[in-house]
Amino acid sequence: MDEKRLRGLMGLCVRAGQGVFGEDSCVKALRSGQIGLLMLDGDISDSAAERYEHLCERERIPVRRLPAGLMAEATGKPGKAMAVRTGNFADQMIGCLEQGGQNA
Repeated sequence: MDEKRLRGLMGLCVRAGQGVFGEDSCVKALRSGQIGLLMLDGDISDSAAERYEHLCERERIPVRRLPAGLMAEATGKPGKAMAVRTGNFADQMIGCLEQGGQNA
């Protein structure tokens, strides 16, 4: 994972209004079909992660777990999930997460 680049992309994504935070907002966005990636903070509860992962599997949306605390540090937003709208940001973040043969 290219963490430095991912952090930069996450910050840009938030400033561009392409990130969705909050459980209700993320679920609504995931169901709308407008999301290209869901990222979960490493310290999310197992039950919450399972709910998100099940929904993402059903909607065929990639979901990745991040190291604990990275999301809040990179975005300045407290939260355990970040949905990224379909497009360039989602594609680049997936590339960062998979760089080096590692899936987060």
